[in-house]
Amino acid sequence: MTVFVGALLAAGILLCLSPWMWPPQEDTTVAASHGRLVRLAEEAGLEALSQRTLTAVMITVGGVAASVVWLLTGLGVLAVLAALAGASAPIVFLRGRRSRLRRMRRQLWPDVCDLLIASIRVGLSLPDAVASLAESAPAMLRPAFVVFARDLRASGRFETSLDRLKSTLADPLGDRIVETLRMARQVGGTELVGVLRALSSSVRADAALRGEVEARQSWIRGAAVLGSIAPWVILGLLVLRPEGAEAYGTPEGVLVICAGAVTSFLAFRIMVRIGRLPEPRRWFG
Repeated sequence: MTVFVGALLAAGILLCLSPWMWPPQEDTTVAASHGRLVRLAEEAGLEALSQRTLTAVMITVGGVAASVVWLLTGLGVLAVLAALAGASAPIVFLRGRRSRLRRMRRQLWPDVCDLLIASIRVGLSLPDAVASLAESAPAMLRPAFVVFARDLRASGRFETSLDRLKSTLADPLGDRIVETLRMARQVGGTELVGVLRALSSSVRADAALRGEVEARQSWIRGAAVLGSIAPWVILGLLVLRPEGAEAYGTPEGVLVICAGAVTSFLAFRIMVRIGRLPEPRRWFG
């Protein structure tokens, strides 16, 4: 009896201490995945696109693609592959939109630096110089600076407004400029004009070099897309015929389709990686 009471007491103490000894852990994999999707939407210029909306779009597109393929061919394996391709289509769209926005913005950041230099030279303070970009910045970047100017007028806090500006822009080069302005504000540097001029020249040179290399390597991406799509177009034409659908509906045919899907995916990823230039990472983003 004494042993039973002691064991019961020890179990009670252990249960009381369990929240501190074994704290609940979040599913970091799911959280990281959600964070990447939200960040991808922000960098693609679709800040209003929530995680729930993006997930619903992926499920809807995947379901529609699977239904169409199933009705046309009657092959379950092709329907599953179509569902996977359809579900990944919104991600591919967002990545393409992000790349296009970054290429277009890369040409505009030197002008932003020049406008900041001109505003500082005429005697404006650093916060007022950045806020003036709401009227003088290039049209593509102007909405972000309009939000910055409104936040600055409402709160009067330059640091907080810079954080909001960096989140709105969601651009690696924008992060470099924002952090340069933040450092100049904090340490009171007198070389801000020279730093912005050097940054402008660096961005211009980098944009020119990247444009030339991307133009020369565009054929690699085109070859990868053509090489990945062409076999599936032929397969689609074959399975539309009754004898083709019957042949690919066998276990051997399913194995061939699965092996072709894996091969196409790996070959496409290898070709894209060969022709991809390293993208600058965001600063503290």
